[in-house]
Amino acid sequence: MTAPSALDPPTERRWPKGLRRARMELIACSIITLGIVMMLQPFVMVLFTHSFLTTLFGTAMFIVVSKFPE
Repeated sequence: MTAPSALDPPTERRWPKGLRRARMELIACSIITLGIVMMLQPFVMVLFTHSFLTTLFGTAMFIVVSKFPE
């Protein structure tokens, strides 16, 4: 048995199924869409007020989630 070298590929870690990239990217895109819909609706001022933060949160989430493994 030999010692692992720096050139050996890293061992695969088990990533939780609920945190896979495809599902989390879909959730992030849904949050972005919700923020845009909140921004474009003319009826409730509270939704319009929080629309930018919702869109910003979804965008930041998408950036982080895009680094997750498949």
